[in-house]
Amino acid sequence: MAVDLLLGLQWGDEGKGKIVDVFTKKYDIIARFQGGPNAGHTLEFDGQKHVLHTIPSGIFHKDTINLVGNGVVIDPVIFKKELENLDAFKTDYRKNLYISRKAHLILPTHRLLDAASEASKGKAKIGSTLKGIGPTYMDKTGRNGIRVGDLELDNWKEKYRLLADKHEAMISFYNVDVQYNLAELETEFFKAVELLKTLKFIDSEQYLQTAQEDGKSILAEGAQGSLLDIDFGTYPFVTSSNTTAAGACTGLGVAPNKIGDAFGIFKAYTTRVGSGPFPTELFDEDGERMGRIGNEFGATTGRPRRCGWLDLVALKYAVQINGITQLIMMKGDVLSGFKTLKICTSYEYKGEEITHLPYNIEPENVTPVYTEFKGWKEDLTKMTEASELPKEFMEYVKFLEDELKTPISVISVGPDRKQTIHR
Repeated sequence: MAVDLLLGLQWGDEGKGKIVDVFTKKYDIIARFQGGPNAGHTLEFDGQKHVLHTIPSGIFHKDTINLVGNGVVIDPVIFKKELENLDAFKTDYRKNLYISRKAHLILPTHRLLDAASEASKGKAKIGSTLKGIGPTYMDKTGRNGIRVGDLELDNWKEKYRLLADKHEAMISFYNVDVQYNLAELETEFFKAVELLKTLKFIDSEQYLQTAQEDGKSILAEGAQGSLLDIDFGTYPFVTSSNTTAAGACTGLGVAPNKIGDAFGIFKAYTTRVGSGPFPTELFDEDGERMGRIGNEFGATTGRPRRCGWLDLVALKYAVQINGITQLIMMKGDVLSGFKTLKICTSYEYKGEEITHLPYNIEPENVTPVYTEFKGWKEDLTKMTEASELPKEFMEYVKFLEDELKTPISVISVGPDRKQTIHR
C-alpha cells in the first residue's frame, strides 16, 4: 500500500500537528521522517492543548502506531519530558510508540556547540532554535554520530565520551563565553537515556516494508516547512534536514514509487520565525493584527512569528518540488475582518517581473507584486460546512486553487480538531 505524505509548504508552523491528529483515524501508522525537537506540533481537543516536538502527532489515538523514523534526531532529555506529559493523559505510549534504531541522538554537547556557533556569528546569526539539531546532523554526515541502536551495545558510553570530548574541544575553538556544567547536563542525559531504552527500538525500514505488504495505511509526517529545506529552502536560513517529499524517502526508507498522496499544508497568510528573507513581511497594523489574532508565537521557542501576506510565488514553488496532490488551508479565520486582502502573485526581480522563486529573495533583490481581494467580515470559527463559508472567502480559495492547479480539500477554521471542514 502506498505511503501518503503530509508536508508544510511555508517556513513551518503551518498547523501540521492538528491535521495529522485529524487524519490519524484513517491511518494505521504515523511516521515522523526528519527534524527533531526544533519542531513544535500543536494539537487541541477536549479543551486541552498539547505540544509535541519529536513524538508523532497520532500518539493520542490508541489504535495507531507512531514511528520515529531514521531521519529524525532525538534529544533524550526533551523526549523524556514529552513522555512525562503523555503520562498525565494516561497515554499508553509503550504499546504504540516505536523508534528507529538508525535515528541519531542529540547529546548535551551538541546543544552547547549549537549555542557557541550561533553566538560566534553575531549579527549574522541564522535564528537557530539552539536545540543541537545542526551539530547532530553534522556528526551524522561526518560519520561520527551516535544512533539509537548504539544504546543496545555494551560500549556505547565509550563512544559517547569520545564524541563529547571532541565537542568540548570544538566549543573552545569558537572563543565565545558559553557557561555550562557538563557533569550536571550528563546526569540528566543518562537518566533520560534509561527511559528511552524502555521503548521499542525497531529496524524501521523493514517494519514499514512489511506493513506496506500487509496493506497497512501509512502517513509520513514532516516537520518544519519546505522553505526551510536544507537544499531547496532560503539557504542559509534553513534547517539541517530535507523537509520536502524526498526527505520522506530517505528519512523512512520508503521507495519513491511507493509514495501516494502528498498533502501540502499552508496558512492563508505567511509567517516566519527567526532570521532570513521574507518578501511579504508586514511591519504595520495588518501584520500586528495577524500575529495577535493568529496567536503567532513559536510552539518550540515562544518567539513571536513574523507575519505577512500570502506569498503565492513561494507557495507554487513548494507545491512543485513536493508534487503536492491535495492542499490544506489553515487559519483563514484569522483574516476575517480585513477590508482588503493581498496575495503576492509575482516578484520584481533585478528589473524584471518573475513568477518563480529565484536563487536570492533578499529585500535588495525582490519586491513583491500584489493582487488585491475583497475581505469578509464573518466569523468562520463556528462554521462546520463549506456551504456556510462567505462568498469572498470562497473567491480567495478558488483563486488559489486555479493558480496552484491543485484542489484545496480541507479548510481549517480554528485550532480544535473539530474546527475542520472537508470539501
